[in-house]
Amino acid sequence: MSNYFQKDIETMPREQLKALQNEKFMKQIQHVWNDCPDYRRKMEAAGVSVDDIKSIDDISKLPFLSKDDLRENYPTAMLAKPLSECVRIQSTSGTTGKRVIAYYTQHDVDLWDECCARAIVAAGGTKDDVVHVSYGYGLFTGGPGLNGGSHMLGSLTLPMSSGNTDRQLQFMTDLGSTILCCTPSYAAYLGEAVTERGIKDQIKLKAGIFGAEAWSEEMRRDIEKTLGIKAYDIYGLTEISGPGVSFECEAQTGMHINEDHFYAEIIDPDTLEVLPHGEQGELVFTCLDKEAFPVMRYRTRDICVLTDEPCSCGRTHVKMVKPRGRSDDMLIIKGVNVFPSQIEAVMIQQGYQANYQIIVDRVNNSDTIEVNIEMTPENYTADAEKVAKMEKELVAALKSMLGILVRVKLVAPQTIVRSEGKAVRVIDNRKI
Repeated sequence: MSNYFQKDIETMPREQLKALQNEKFMKQIQHVWNDCPDYRRKMEAAGVSVDDIKSIDDISKLPFLSKDDLRENYPTAMLAKPLSECVRIQSTSGTTGKRVIAYYTQHDVDLWDECCARAIVAAGGTKDDVVHVSYGYGLFTGGPGLNGGSHMLGSLTLPMSSGNTDRQLQFMTDLGSTILCCTPSYAAYLGEAVTERGIKDQIKLKAGIFGAEAWSEEMRRDIEKTLGIKAYDIYGLTEISGPGVSFECEAQTGMHINEDHFYAEIIDPDTLEVLPHGEQGELVFTCLDKEAFPVMRYRTRDICVLTDEPCSCGRTHVKMVKPRGRSDDMLIIKGVNVFPSQIEAVMIQQGYQANYQIIVDRVNNSDTIEVNIEMTPENYTADAEKVAKMEKELVAALKSMLGILVRVKLVAPQTIVRSEGKAVRVIDNRKI
């Protein structure tokens, strides 16, 4: 039996949903034209007026927005409400240069909480659950987003933030946490800690909601095994609102986009042509009813596929498959597109955990790629001959997956620095 936070909306017939999107979009484009000078200038530069937009079917006439646009107009890019009407900001984390600042009215915060509440319920959450939020708080959207969703649902919320693993496990056991929310890399780390302490029988977790970084199906299974849970994916980005833009249901065949709030397109990242559902390309979002920060046709750089095939859960909203990677973070090694998730998948298939680091360099005008992979306690050996054999097997498996040679160095357990937030997977030393 499927669970819904707002059944009427989440199961709305497609024709009715399209009409709702159109109504919201037409109001939003007028709001942006009147109140958002940054985007109005982009429209005028593209030779587009608000009068040229007759329905949501005309969205392809609008110019795209990128992170560079938001940085260039820092700190008030795309602000469409007076600061006196804004109640919160959030900001991107881990980027170089100027940050992107997202603004929220109370309406926008309520909308965001609603989306996250839908995600928690889709993962089996109810008001009787204890939601353990180990995403970072502060400017990062992870903690505030799931915190707000849990509050809206009425669950007991543990605002743990990231780090201090001993305290995390103490509260998890003493207060009976049932739903864990954090990055997948930190969930894997918590799983290791639970195993090391021998306290798995004291853990009451039933589900985990993990996002903010790429993770593979193999990593999902590993986390599910170590923590004894069902692991759900959640997607979001600061520029759109934060986590809750889309989420997995019990079917786990993609993440349902909250289409009553966000309109999704897939484009060819090179030609910018809009692609039909089922084709892989770059994900683009338009906010349909955000007031303070109404981002239009925002290029996420995430590579994925949209599908509108009926879902067994009964939700009618379009699903996005787990992003394969990012068009801007994708590594091009000797002309080959390489995503860290591909390397991670091979590792876990070979019996290793997702503790690794990719080092890319350029030597004598030729790209090189090396992966440092941490051995598990079970397969750890100091026998140099055995280690060399294990490395050779990984090299062969990676070449089969990627089509290029990847050097592999196996290292002892616990020697790669753990992440309590987003994991740093790639070090690119090339000067390009």
